[in-house]
Amino acid sequence: MKFENGNARELQIAYIGGGSRGWAWGFMMDLADDSQMGGVVRLYDIDRKAAENNAVIGGKISAHPDAKAKWRYEVAGSLQDALTGADFVVISILPGTFDEMRSDVHAPEEYGFYQAVGDTVGPGGFIRAMRCLPMLVEIAEAIRDYSPKAWVINYTNPMTLCLRAMYDIFPEIRAFGCCHEVFGTQKLLAAMLEEKLGVKEIPRQDIKINVLGINHFTWISSASWQNMDLFPLYSEFTGKYHETGFAIGEDNWMNSAFHSANKIKMDLFRRFGQIAAAGDRHLAEFMPASWYLRDKETVASWKFGLTTVDWRVQDLKDRLARSAALISGEEAIEIKPSGEEGHLLIKALLGLGDIISNVNLPNKGQVSNLPVDVVVETNALFRRGEVLPVAAGAMPGNTLALTSRHVYNQENTLRAALGCDYSLALTTFLNDPLLEGITPADGEKLFYKMLTATRNYLPGGWKL
Repeated sequence: MKFENGNARELQIAYIGGGSRGWAWGFMMDLADDSQMGGVVRLYDIDRKAAENNAVIGGKISAHPDAKAKWRYEVAGSLQDALTGADFVVISILPGTFDEMRSDVHAPEEYGFYQAVGDTVGPGGFIRAMRCLPMLVEIAEAIRDYSPKAWVINYTNPMTLCLRAMYDIFPEIRAFGCCHEVFGTQKLLAAMLEEKLGVKEIPRQDIKINVLGINHFTWISSASWQNMDLFPLYSEFTGKYHETGFAIGEDNWMNSAFHSANKIKMDLFRRFGQIAAAGDRHLAEFMPASWYLRDKETVASWKFGLTTVDWRVQDLKDRLARSAALISGEEAIEIKPSGEEGHLLIKALLGLGDIISNVNLPNKGQVSNLPVDVVVETNALFRRGEVLPVAAGAMPGNTLALTSRHVYNQENTLRAALGCDYSLALTTFLNDPLLEGITPADGEKLFYKMLTATRNYLPGGWKL
């Protein structure tokens, strides 16, 4: 890496999961749209063909007449090849296949338990962690050995546990986790201002917020726009729309597998006095099943979607078709920013413009009444060579009680996964609020069935 006329050149970025058909394309677009950086992106994926296809697509994006920066895309044959010399590492992997995900998401339905996502908490999130964390351990060890000074950006879920595992293996790692769920809440507040005050096209970044909690279960304790406290307006807004819901833009709750009318977000505000700052599909999974996920009729009444694995299978087919079309030229490349902030955080760390963003980091007091070193999500200041968590204060007692249960469950999940501890895994699995009402006997049957379904990804220490 070197600097020329204040711009960063010859950057080296390792992209782990470089065959991604979603995040990777967006990242490539963002890099191409920014004139202040350039260099090489090394794509590593266990599906080498997918990485090779992305190298072609990345090259086309970089060569586009509208591209403001030139990047080379190379396929790495190993983690060592990808990581050696890297200034930044991006992690965006799918742990396992749709076969395992089908069990994660749908096996609990046999006992009457539904999940909207199944990647963070609940029975699906727990089992996903069992196979994902050994992968993150391997990646963390490789970063320690081949690029210990690199900055590491994680997008993989379960976000909290992925970060926690990497820091457990390599405490000096310079890793943080990025998630766009909070962005959607800022956009909702901007839409509220448009309706209430007639002010249009407010950039979400102009909505200033204090964020605290854990990934996908974050809360906003203060929000303002041009020094205006938004909580009174939001109270009026939720009073008006808590029964009908309020969808914004493309987030039409009738037309998407990710649909939401923000009814759960509003309901949680009216009950707890804090603005829940994640999408309804995620928020529902942190609460007792009887609240929002009792059955499909309950889900429909709350106007959010259950993202089925069948939908994901079809979506992958569509993305593969689009990949082929982009490579062949049947679909033209269009330089269009993704709306994510990963490249902006890279710029800030290079000294090319400070930024404050919500990220996941080990708790060093930024959430004062959660345990030290557990991974929390708050704002942080990114500037040249450092990430400084913003002190978010203490969580109020009511949301603290909800959040703490998940924090300790996640700590036990980490220990169970790394220690191949069947007993701890089972009791932690059963302690999740989403399995409210299951009998211990049925709970153990479900646990064994789901863990066995992912056994090909478990370390050899497990005894099943």
